[in-house]
Amino acid sequence: MENFSIGVDIGGTKVLGGVVDSAGNILTTHREDTPKAGGSALTETIIGVIQELLAQHEAASVGISAAGFVSSDRQTMLATPNIADWNGVNLKAEISREINLPVVIENDANAAAWGEAVYGAGRGESELMMVTVGTGIGGGLVNNGALYRGAFGVAAEFGHMRLVPGGHLCGCGSYGCFEQYASGSALHRHLLEAIALDPSRATSLLARGNGTVAGIKGNHITDAAREGDEIAVAAFNTTGDWLGAGIASICMIVDPACVVIGGGVIDAGELLMKPTRAAIEKYMPFNGKHPAPKVLVAELGNDAGLVGVADLARR
Repeated sequence: MENFSIGVDIGGTKVLGGVVDSAGNILTTHREDTPKAGGSALTETIIGVIQELLAQHEAASVGISAAGFVSSDRQTMLATPNIADWNGVNLKAEISREINLPVVIENDANAAAWGEAVYGAGRGESELMMVTVGTGIGGGLVNNGALYRGAFGVAAEFGHMRLVPGGHLCGCGSYGCFEQYASGSALHRHLLEAIALDPSRATSLLARGNGTVAGIKGNHITDAAREGDEIAVAAFNTTGDWLGAGIASICMIVDPACVVIGGGVIDAGELLMKPTRAAIEKYMPFNGKHPAPKVLVAELGNDAGLVGVADLARR
């Protein structure tokens, strides 16, 4: 009998569940909006998604992937910056009261890293680092073929590595964090800073945003850069330079065989990857004197966390 597992990926706007087979294929999905109230309303939504999937397929386990700090025993949401009233919630216990299956809770970037290591770009690699670039920056580490979580379950939170003393204020409360310079939000900031210096060069970009700076979205920046807009291209180059610099520093600590870069900003392809690869090479200490990791683009896209956490629950 096939060993199906359910993965549920929780974000600020959606709760997406799927039944996943042992080859990493998603057989069916069910989606609900994330309740703005968070808390018990969100937990009930998750349970409802699982129950809907179980009505369609038998499954032997459930994995929950969520943004935030997860305890080392993979039971409790310690801190959830983008979800209300969910800090300190023993999610495993609450779900297990309604779902009579083994339940595993995992950080979303960890789950995505595991998905890429088992089924995606990092297949066959026992030493892998993943960096997810979206609104912020997340990360995951696979060490000796196992997911590395650290002593308290919060390892690989790369986005909150301090790069710039006295730099931009981060949502975590610190100043100068990596994600303030190399994320999708940072891309937007780099663009706005360039526009402020010379608004006359931004006619095309402003037109895409209905004539206002506030109207310029990530897809507008990507489309403009693909058409050769100088300011948009420069924003990607700056973001990629910061991203590569941060990755090079992390590599000197964890020494991965490969670095997988994923997240929504990667949809821009080589606009971001080219300057990032160049920066990794430029900033890597003792460059050329030791083996360098492969730098790969994630293959599973938005499904990485769902597929990864379903597989972690199966083990």
